[in-house]
Amino acid sequence: MGRGDTGRVLVVGDVVTDVVAVLSAPLAPGSDTPAAIRSTGGGQAANTASWLAAQGVPVTLVGAVGDDGAGRDRVAELTAAGVDCAVERVAGSATGTVIVLTVGDERTMVTERGANVRLAPGHVDAALAGTPDATHLHLSGYTLLDPESRPAGLRALAGARERGLTTSVDAASAAPLRAVGTAAFLDWVREVDLLLVNVDEATVLAGGLEPAAQGRALTAAARRVVVKRGAAGAVWVDRDATIVTSSAHRVAVRDVTGAGDAFAAGLLSAWLAGATPDGALARAADLGGAAVAQVGARPAR
Repeated sequence: MGRGDTGRVLVVGDVVTDVVAVLSAPLAPGSDTPAAIRSTGGGQAANTASWLAAQGVPVTLVGAVGDDGAGRDRVAELTAAGVDCAVERVAGSATGTVIVLTVGDERTMVTERGANVRLAPGHVDAALAGTPDATHLHLSGYTLLDPESRPAGLRALAGARERGLTTSVDAASAAPLRAVGTAAFLDWVREVDLLLVNVDEATVLAGGLEPAAQGRALTAAARRVVVKRGAAGAVWVDRDATIVTSSAHRVAVRDVTGAGDAFAAGLLSAWLAGATPDGALARAADLGGAAVAQVGARPAR
């Protein structure tokens, strides 16, 4: 996809250091479990921005890091990957860190959000004003789910609408969704153009229905909904009663970290360029498959 096919995408949300442990067996609590361990750049928003840049989409990441070595490294690697960074360095805060334990197609994350909670509405407004070529804003749900960063997330969606940008939100994670409550979250994302949820998140927000029915229920809040089903594929549902189901690619799974972020980037890069739901889901599956076939959440270079 060429850079002229879409306008600029603003991606708002977390930048972290991932410490990824790919376990060779299920975790043995209170004992030892062999693993391959590596540190790498992560964060839902940063990952999605990286995958968008790898598709040739002009992208600006809006976030916050600490004024520390990790923050400088994260911004440097994102810039090298082609991401324009409107990333605030917050004095007195550490860059966020996530410990990711992954075995097979399951992962568990232990999170210290660090400077990400310091993302401020004013910084978001400045980023919007500084990117007049932006046509779309994609928001990581983690920004909404944490009460400290929530004002910035809400301002991002409101500011995008004021400027005529289309919007999308990735619901992020089932446990914090459950903690904030369905009604509150759906109110925060009301009338977004695209809501991405995995099956666990969809179950929190719409109950234990089958995926297409979950999607239909969630279109009361969002204009379009994509329910990600992992190895079972994905379902697109919109208010025009369109329901499209796609299959996932069969690949050897090495690490599922960042697979949903790659999926989101593939979906957005195709949809914003005018692809049909079938085409957008196919591109999303391509990138999701590429992500699980490697270790780490960013595109292999």
